[in-house]
Amino acid sequence: MKIIIINGPNLNLLGKREPEVYGHETFEEYLEQLRSKFKNVELHYFQSNIEGEIISKIQETGFDHDGIVLNAGAYTHTSVGIGDAVKAVANPVVEVHISNTHQRESFRHVSYIAPSAKGVILGFGLLGYDLAITSFINSRSA
Repeated sequence: MKIIIINGPNLNLLGKREPEVYGHETFEEYLEQLRSKFKNVELHYFQSNIEGEIISKIQETGFDHDGIVLNAGAYTHTSVGIGDAVKAVANPVVEVHISNTHQRESFRHVSYIAPSAKGVILGFGLLGYDLAITSFINSRSA
């Protein structure tokens, strides 16, 4: 099984940015835990603060990976282009957010990704990535 995690803007600052919301752990530290836990999954990772690069990565991997775990950050609520890319690819996408976006500003309550996503996981911290990967594994074995 081959899965890619795509993180959007400001997620490169995990561990430093608003630790009361996002925690103290960097994503790279957490990624090593995921790779250790999911040894039978070929786990790839991409992060960009640039909308077009995220769209290109979705298009590049959306036909040859078994799934995409996507945390588009603030682009979730603003990018029709990312939403369209998710709709255009063949393989499933699970939208993940570290915080519960419905407990935050009202503009964060709308997702351009969710209508085309296999599912949405939010508010469970970094565990959301683990849950998304598990959902792909469970779907494959079902």
